[in-house]
Amino acid sequence: MSVGADRFLKDLHQLRTFGATGTGIVRRAFSDMDIAARLWLAAEMQEAGLTPQFDPVGNLFGLHPAEKSLLIGSHSDTQPEGGWLDGALGVLMGLAIARASVQAGGPPVSVVSFQDEEGRFGGLTGSRVWAGDISLSEVDDLCDFDGISFADARSKMKELAGDFVNPAQFTGYIEPHIEQGPVLDTSGEKVGVVTEIVGTRELLVTLKGQQNHAGTTPMPMRRDAFQALAEFSHELNGRFQNVVASQTVWTIGHVEVHPNAASIVPGQVRFSAQWRDGDAGRLACMEDIVRETLADVCATHGIGARLSESQQILPVKMDTGLREKLEIAAEQSVPGSWRKMPSGALHDASYVARLMPTAMMFVPSIGGISHSFEEDTAEDDLVIGLNVLARAAFG
Repeated sequence: MSVGADRFLKDLHQLRTFGATGTGIVRRAFSDMDIAARLWLAAEMQEAGLTPQFDPVGNLFGLHPAEKSLLIGSHSDTQPEGGWLDGALGVLMGLAIARASVQAGGPPVSVVSFQDEEGRFGGLTGSRVWAGDISLSEVDDLCDFDGISFADARSKMKELAGDFVNPAQFTGYIEPHIEQGPVLDTSGEKVGVVTEIVGTRELLVTLKGQQNHAGTTPMPMRRDAFQALAEFSHELNGRFQNVVASQTVWTIGHVEVHPNAASIVPGQVRFSAQWRDGDAGRLACMEDIVRETLADVCATHGIGARLSESQQILPVKMDTGLREKLEIAAEQSVPGSWRKMPSGALHDASYVARLMPTAMMFVPSIGGISHSFEEDTAEDDLVIGLNVLARAAFG
């Protein structure tokens, strides 16, 4: 069954025009460009013979008319400075395969573009609500770093919103994605079949010291919130060494210093501390270390701390049956040039796996670069991935 590789690539390049910034994309969840892209996607779904449906949180489904169908997709929102492929690849691979299915009367396939996967309001927001991990009333209270609530953001799409789609109509979910890492590109392999998605934990921390004059406040008398953060970061690296594994990662990724002036001792710092691993027990142990290290550093510096938990996502194993279909399709398409591998990045599949059998497939990222304007994948590799996915979906 032909899946229309030329049309697929054309659609990918069309989608990248929404929010195009140089070689990259700025298309944050619920931004004007995000909504425009979703409206374009909805029109393409309808043209392909699917029924587009927005739900109350902005997830967009393209539903096959059959009673049961395989769901394929990902997300189309981006990071503040994002790449042109990322989740968009999975959405348009799904659309290409669904279009071919409708045209040729093949096995039914539906498509989804989840909303706010990239974390304007915490990460994987659309799939998280759909999976029942958080209620609509709870998610409405979440705010981005500018203080805009999820309720206010989604109100921009209220005229488009319908009901939530019933997950029971789907036989399973496959999420194609760029790897977002260097493994496939370095090895020269063309496809990765995901075995599991790591879990993650995150704390949002506010350190409260004493704002004061930078020229007249003696060093021993300072309660410098930024110096406390710097010591915390250094100390944490040391304390983690006997606990972590080779695949474990941790990041202080968002920092706000107040009042952020050259001649003022910082009185307050807000930051995020995030860690990821495939072992749930290790994640819990690392949280204990994070909390103990914060307490020790704050006591040394005379700093107060306020901690709030962001979402916790457990490691998720992919469905054996769907994985096997992807593995067979990969061996048929690129024999000996694919591998089984874990995903160190989070994906909507982490939550969808609570609802139905779920699998993931990767294509290479050039240089391992993602979440960057420089993100790219060779078009030949994109088409190989499309053909592998089609074999798995139609096999």
